[in-house]
Amino acid sequence: MALSNTTILVVDDDKDILTAARYLLERHYKQVLTCAVPGEIPYLLQSGAPDLILLDMNFQPGASDGAQGLLWLERILQADPDAVVVMITAHSSLNVAVDAMKRGAVDYLAKPWDNQRLLATVSAALQLRSSRVETSRLRQSNRTLSQGQAPTIVGNSPALQEVLSLVSRAAPTDANVLILGENGTGKELIARELHRQSKRRDQVFIPVDMGSLAESLFESELFGHKKGAFTDAKESRVGYIEAAHGGTLFLDEVGNLPLHLQAKLLAVLEKREVLPVGATTPVPVDVRVVAATNMPYKQLSDPKLFRQDLLFRLNTVEIMLPPLRKRPVDLPAIARHFIGLYCHKYGKAPKTLGAEALDALTRYAWPGNIRELRHAIERAVILSQNDKLDIADFQFHNSAGADNAAPLAESAGDDADLNLDRLEYRAVTQALRRNRYVISNAAKDLGLTRAALYRRMEKHGI
Repeated sequence: MALSNTTILVVDDDKDILTAARYLLERHYKQVLTCAVPGEIPYLLQSGAPDLILLDMNFQPGASDGAQGLLWLERILQADPDAVVVMITAHSSLNVAVDAMKRGAVDYLAKPWDNQRLLATVSAALQLRSSRVETSRLRQSNRTLSQGQAPTIVGNSPALQEVLSLVSRAAPTDANVLILGENGTGKELIARELHRQSKRRDQVFIPVDMGSLAESLFESELFGHKKGAFTDAKESRVGYIEAAHGGTLFLDEVGNLPLHLQAKLLAVLEKREVLPVGATTPVPVDVRVVAATNMPYKQLSDPKLFRQDLLFRLNTVEIMLPPLRKRPVDLPAIARHFIGLYCHKYGKAPKTLGAEALDALTRYAWPGNIRELRHAIERAVILSQNDKLDIADFQFHNSAGADNAAPLAESAGDDADLNLDRLEYRAVTQALRRNRYVISNAAKDLGLTRAALYRRMEKHGI
């Protein structure tokens, strides 16, 4: 069955080669174009960039130096730097084909080819094309974001200003940055601001939530894999590190990385190259790493939990984010920001925050920090029927306003409530608060894996 939206261009002066290639490839791909005269390549490119170009090295009888193939390779890449070109060559010209790969070709095929080898080469090249297109899309998205509104970082407290000062000094460099802080303090927001102020702002920003990856997939997701590297590897895949080439790689919850993979990440940072699972040749990478963790520094400094040589690599610059309870002066502005955001999102008339509600919000400890405040305000905006949000809209006890005020996870009648969703919600929120939102500890109390807890948090909007 032909693959949709896939176009392959075969350029060769031997019409028998063109016919053989077309008959074979048309069984698997939607459109196969052939060209016997290389001078027609610019017109074909203007008509629509093919996903893959198979390009002969020589177009004159007796020629074997590959000069014409290299010339047209250069012109193709000038017209489309993301073009994926596989060279076609005779066995006697393999050295020239290797030279072509140094100049930008992704692979080569020797004539006469084996059909299975041709199909495998084409499949791998198309996978690379897909990765390049996605990377280009991400670059454009990042470029658009950098030209538009900057990430919203709200507050004027001395603690926050110190953080922003560190960001402004570290961002223009390529130094690795380690962001420390409790869950919900805005670590990804700071990572994006580092990227926005960096020299890599027009390149990709790839966020990776290490806490949500199954341990068995860590290596494949980070480093990529080759087709056939393991049972389910039906096609080659570029890992997150390689996908971030030229840009910024944000490793969230890096403290969850198993020790044996910490050694491999350290090797990537030191050698600036990554070895996909099942591969024998490493791939050079140029990435700026920003890592984050909610792991307490005492645990992070324990060599039984985290490699100290990797820690030194990651925290060339270290940024500690203060919890929301340490910057109460910022809470009114943050609350008003989210009220405006969610009134707009849900088509609500503008709402204000009542004085008593603001007092209660300011004195609450917010163990889930800004993330918890955001969800509380989103719920209040959705359910409130007035133009002013008051205490009742935030599920506070009647005694709210004391320093230990807490949202109503339970009510007097909850003992008789057997609704499974509500029971699960209460169990998850209680475990998170008891463990101060340290995900690994809360998951252990609940008898869940970290990934399973993340899924339940997403389900309940926590």
